[in-house]
Amino acid sequence: MKGILGKKLGMTQVFTAEGNVVAVTVIEAGPNVVLQKKDLENDGYEAVQLGFSDKKEKRANKPEAGHAKKANTAPKRYVREFRGVDLAGYEIGQELKADIFAEGEFVDVTGTSKGKGFAGVIKRWGQSTGPMSHGSRYHRGPGSMGSIQANRVPKGKRLPGHMGHDTVTIQHLEVVKVDTERNVLLVKGSIPGPKNSFVKIQATVKK
Repeated sequence: MKGILGKKLGMTQVFTAEGNVVAVTVIEAGPNVVLQKKDLENDGYEAVQLGFSDKKEKRANKPEAGHAKKANTAPKRYVREFRGVDLAGYEIGQELKADIFAEGEFVDVTGTSKGKGFAGVIKRWGQSTGPMSHGSRYHRGPGSMGSIQANRVPKGKRLPGHMGHDTVTIQHLEVVKVDTERNVLLVKGSIPGPKNSFVKIQATVKK
């Protein structure tokens, strides 16, 4: 297992050797700094903690500043852990860049989806509208709440509510190109989140 943190810059397209157009997402992947190595003895599990994107010193609290100082770096805006890695291959303060991945490899990308605010059942769950004539008195309502005898709304009932802003993982995306000079990965297809949002990229679990 290997991974890196990055920022979604947007989408573009590239041409293959056969002349086909491939839609790709541009991800600024790194540089990351190894902030901490967690082991079984001290933490109960093995993982490596990475940080990405410097934060102003005045915006970091004392625990964040002290944690980053141990790794000889500035406080980071985006910090995540990767499990299942070989701890011997990492050192605290080490920098990781986009070249940990190669063209043709497959990755899983985790991000936070776009927030849509409070949405009704038609937008949120794709339910059908009622008759739109003036006398129907039912257009975009959620419908029946449940059985009168049960006297409760069943758990999992699809109702209006907060839509989006969820943690979403898109699996098995191909790395089309690696730009080591700019620390950029071009990944085939779309990934969660708006432009300039932070994402976590790791080797795919689907072989």
